[in-house]
Amino acid sequence: MSKRILFSSLIGAAALAGVTAGGLALASGPTEPTMENGSARYVTPSDGSAGSFTYTVDVSDDTNIRDLKVLAWPASSKLDPTEAELRSAESAKCQSTSDETTHCTYTPYALKVTKREAAELAQGTWYVSALAIAADGNTTFVPRAASFDVTR
Repeated sequence: MSKRILFSSLIGAAALAGVTAGGLALASGPTEPTMENGSARYVTPSDGSAGSFTYTVDVSDDTNIRDLKVLAWPASSKLDPTEAELRSAESAKCQSTSDETTHCTYTPYALKVTKREAAELAQGTWYVSALAIAADGNTTFVPRAASFDVTR
């Protein structure tokens, strides 16, 4: 094999390695948080117990999750909150389950829905909006992360 062919092959291999490494560096850049397995549950109060509301979701990000903001709202209100508005909403309690995944549970503070309060809630479909905030500051806003029905 001539030195010229060998040298050309080495330069080609080095160029290919550089392109591959550059592609890997671009692919491993900052990511936005992702939300999976989200569910909302509303329990109507009965004669013997108060009602409740809970939203749970698994949130993942390569830099961990700093906060999850949650807001439940009736579809009939036409509220449709924005990401900016959700930044001042209540936070869920989150527990890390792996290096990148956190399980979050939101139950509104001091929420024990009585029959009288439940009678005043808008009946029908309600939505849950969620804003995940990663440790690196990246965010993911889901305006309708889950839905549930309020009945009497």
